[in-house]
Amino acid sequence: MAIPARGLAVSLGREQLDAVNASNTEDLIKYAPNFFVRKRYAGDSNGVPGFRGTHSTQSARTLVMVDGFVVSNFLGNSFNFAPKWGVVGPGEVEQFDVVYGPYSARFPGNAMGGIVDITTRAPRDTEAFANVQEILQPYSQFGAHDTYEGGSLEAGIGLRQKEGPWSLRVSGRHFRNTGQPMSFLGLTPVSGSGGVVVTGAVVDPEHERATADGTGIPGAPGNASNPYFAAQSPARIRQDQAKARIGYDDGSVTGEALLAFWHNEDNQTEPVCFLKDEAGEAVCEGRVRIGTQSYTASGATFSRTLRDELLAGLRLSAPIAEETTVRLAASTYQILRSDGFTSASHSAGVSNGAGNLARQGPTGWWTTDVAVENKTERRELALGISANAYRTDQTRYKLTNWQSAAGKVPVTRTFGRTRLISAWAEARLPMGPLKVTVGARHDDWRAYDGGLQANRYPSRHNSSFDPSLSIEYGLGDGMRMQLSLATATRYPTVGELFQGSLNGDGSFNSDSFDPNLKPERSRDANLLIARDFGPVRLTGSVFYQRVRNTIFSFTGFNQNGVTTSNFKNIELTRQVGTELIAEARDWPIQGMDIDLNGAWIDSRTLRNPSNRSAEGVQFPRIPRWRTNGHLRYSVAPSLQVSVGARFASRPNTDLFGQQRGDTFGFTSELFALDARVNWSVRSNLRLSAGVDNLTNDRAWVFHPYSQRTFFLEAGWTL
Repeated sequence: MAIPARGLAVSLGREQLDAVNASNTEDLIKYAPNFFVRKRYAGDSNGVPGFRGTHSTQSARTLVMVDGFVVSNFLGNSFNFAPKWGVVGPGEVEQFDVVYGPYSARFPGNAMGGIVDITTRAPRDTEAFANVQEILQPYSQFGAHDTYEGGSLEAGIGLRQKEGPWSLRVSGRHFRNTGQPMSFLGLTPVSGSGGVVVTGAVVDPEHERATADGTGIPGAPGNASNPYFAAQSPARIRQDQAKARIGYDDGSVTGEALLAFWHNEDNQTEPVCFLKDEAGEAVCEGRVRIGTQSYTASGATFSRTLRDELLAGLRLSAPIAEETTVRLAASTYQILRSDGFTSASHSAGVSNGAGNLARQGPTGWWTTDVAVENKTERRELALGISANAYRTDQTRYKLTNWQSAAGKVPVTRTFGRTRLISAWAEARLPMGPLKVTVGARHDDWRAYDGGLQANRYPSRHNSSFDPSLSIEYGLGDGMRMQLSLATATRYPTVGELFQGSLNGDGSFNSDSFDPNLKPERSRDANLLIARDFGPVRLTGSVFYQRVRNTIFSFTGFNQNGVTTSNFKNIELTRQVGTELIAEARDWPIQGMDIDLNGAWIDSRTLRNPSNRSAEGVQFPRIPRWRTNGHLRYSVAPSLQVSVGARFASRPNTDLFGQQRGDTFGFTSELFALDARVNWSVRSNLRLSAGVDNLTNDRAWVFHPYSQRTFFLEAGWTL
């Protein structure tokens, strides 16, 4: 595996990945132990991964790489900064390596949660592939009833010299989908009796019992006083990807150059309005009346988002002495265009009236790593230096025509930069049945050139030293035990420090920034015991993490004693838990493989002076229990069936444990049962059919997850 396995680590190969219904690359790891991706629908650009006790908006705590190049979006730390999964198509993936915790000194504090390393297939000969997929989701929720359809076409060709070192792979993917509405809009009660008489509003009874004590949330959308009047427009997604990879391998020197382009469109221009007037016409905004109560309907806006992104990377590995190798990796990810257009109202959306534009750029990041490794039978030594730089620049404009940037008027601009320069070293020393790995990492961090409008923030500088230790002991009879200890420092992202906007009253918005944030500092421990019982392997893991200055967005006092809702430091959080993994191959019958895993997590806020009511409460969106299972069975040499199951218990929705529910606006229990059939018609032609969420469980991560979804695929190889 490409990543040193300290603590819990799992690898997923083609035999597992081929048995998964995957509309996007991140779907391929949905049965991994104690791991999830906040993916709401096929093509969702907000698919944040989370390990163990990581909240589903703490995107900066997971390091995702493709062939060693960073695709994690550390420009910020929220659902808006998910990894760039789309630069890889599901058909390209050869293997996933998933490592839990920051136990290797090679990686920055962004690996505090864990690491996901995606390895794509390198050409072994002249080859080609093509995959076509169709997706269908019948959907019904409140007043929204429709069948949403999507699909993809992915193809590529690989060339390799028969007697030479060079290889080339060129691939592309076109993806489209319509995702179900993500939000439901509530009416606002007003005094008086005027307004258009309407019918069709929807009351959600779940809101009446959606708190910890069952008393309900007064004024919450969807309850008796705030019935729903509309659903946000379904998201019509289009994504186009093109990639070229040049490889070199002469048996001694290896290298790779990668260039990937990714185009994204998200159009939401058809809000689903539930209300009807006396003539049967849809009513989407304005003053309305239901019975004797008057309301205001607003928020059913239109939007369109366009993004063009580019990944370029270069890797080189070469021997410089006997048993000594130098490795170099450099890459950049540039967001060439990111324009988010939004109408000011529903009527403005229909008539191309006033709106807003959020424009990002120039924005992106650069990473460089140089490492020297020396391996002998007696030891493994490695040391290296790395550097990364991040830049954000966002301007918000007022528009006269919400779909056009012509005549735009700037309102706010936020900008800033960060950079991190690091040095690290690791030594792995076998001592008979005992293997000891020691490591250390020094980070030098700087934030600078940050500002809001004409206001400039002082530059900041900080440094940290993080040691790590791992002891592995072979107990014989296929049994091993490993204890891993580490500390990690996760510095604030450029977005947490600098990127945001102002509300009309001059206050920061709810996702706004704090240029004075402290870095997160964790202390981690993981005890792992694994044993093989013939075709069955059992792995047990106990983990502990204590984090000072956790960065999280919530309502509380800032450093001046003023109540704000933005990113703040929580003084101390802690998580502890256990995991049990069972892997069986050709057991209990020949041709059957089984992967089962379960986890218990206790993740709590221990000290939070900004708002003491959070202390002692389970951290939001972290379930007590997670279990996954995946069974694969070869019914015949050409026919494979698989069944997968995912479960997570109901967590708290907010930091204070006051909101627990099973409806829109809450994070609910999750249960999904999936099935798939692969039929090899010929050696180079595969047909597949599958269904996700077979029981049509309705689950929520504030927004709704997908309901029952059908897949039909065909795959061809040369």
